[in-house]
Amino acid sequence: MTGFSAGQGIWTIWAGFMQNRYNDLNTYLRSIFGCRVQKITLDAGMGCPNRDGTISDAGCIYCNRKGSGTGAHALGKSIADQAEEAKRALSRRYKAKKFIAYFQSYTNTYAPPARLKALYDQALAIDGMVGLSVGTRPDCIDDEKLDLLADYMDRYLVWAEYGLQSAHDATLRKINRGHDFAAFEKAVKETRRRKINVCAHVILGLPGETEKEMIETAKTLSAMDINGIKIHLLYVVRGTVLHDWYKQGLYRCLTQDQYVELTCRFLARLRKDIVIQRLTGDPHPGELAAPQWATDKAGTLERIRRTMEERDFRQGIFDK
Repeated sequence: MTGFSAGQGIWTIWAGFMQNRYNDLNTYLRSIFGCRVQKITLDAGMGCPNRDGTISDAGCIYCNRKGSGTGAHALGKSIADQAEEAKRALSRRYKAKKFIAYFQSYTNTYAPPARLKALYDQALAIDGMVGLSVGTRPDCIDDEKLDLLADYMDRYLVWAEYGLQSAHDATLRKINRGHDFAAFEKAVKETRRRKINVCAHVILGLPGETEKEMIETAKTLSAMDINGIKIHLLYVVRGTVLHDWYKQGLYRCLTQDQYVELTCRFLARLRKDIVIQRLTGDPHPGELAAPQWATDKAGTLERIRRTMEERDFRQGIFDK
C-alpha cells in the first residue's frame, strides 16, 4: 500500500456524491479499497492537557471525565483486544472486510512518541487493518509526532483528526477549549506539509454562536487545506459544566429541525472534495441529558438527506 490520499477513486466518489449530495466517508473508502471499510474505535487511556492541569483542570464545558470514550481501557482491555472484538462485531453487522484503527478517546498524541508508536503498532498489527486515524487537539502535536504519523503513510491510509469545534476565538474561550484558532491553523499547515490527511471536528449549536457564525466556520474551513470534516451536534452530557448551564436555563439545545437546517447550509458552503466523515454525534443514552432527539441518528440523517433533495442543495453549491 502506498501514497493514500483523500483524492483517490474520483469516479466512485463522484457517483456517491451524485447519490448522497455530499462526499460521504463510505464512498470515499470504497473508492480506495474496493470494499466496505469500517473504523474501529479504540480507547488508549490517554489524558488531556485541558483536564490534568497543564492548561486547565475543568475540561471543555461539554466533556465529562470519560472524554467521549468507550471506557474499554478502564476495563483493562488492551488495544489488540479492543480491535479484535470490534472487528468481529463490525464484520458481522456490516460485512466489512477492512478496517481503520481510530484512536478516539481524549487526546491521542498526548504521550511520548515511543509510547504512541507502540500503541499504533499494536492496532495496525491486527489482520485487515488498512488505516490509522488519530483524534487529538491541535495544540498537542509537534514535528516528532507528525513524523511518526508520516512514517505509516507508505503502508496505511493516515488521518489526523483535530478537534476545532469553531473558528471563532470568542466561542473557543467560552467553551474553555484551551487553544485558539491560530493553533489549529498551525497544526493543519504542519500536518499537510507532510501530506497527512486532516479531518476537522466542528460542533453546531455552541453557546452564543449565531447561524451566521457557524456558516462562517464552514467558509473558513473550506478555504483551508483540509481533507475531511466531522460535524457534531452539541448535546448535553450529565455531569458537565454544560449540564449545569442547561439546568439553570443558561443553555438551550437546538431542535432537530434547527440542526438539520444548519447542517444542510453548512454542507452547502464546503468544498466538494472535502470528505464528510460524520453528520451528527452518538451520545451514550445513559449519559444524555438533552436533547432526547439526539439518539435518533437514523432519523436525523434521513431528514438531512431529504432536506438536501428538497432544496436541491449539494455540498459546495454555495462555496464562493
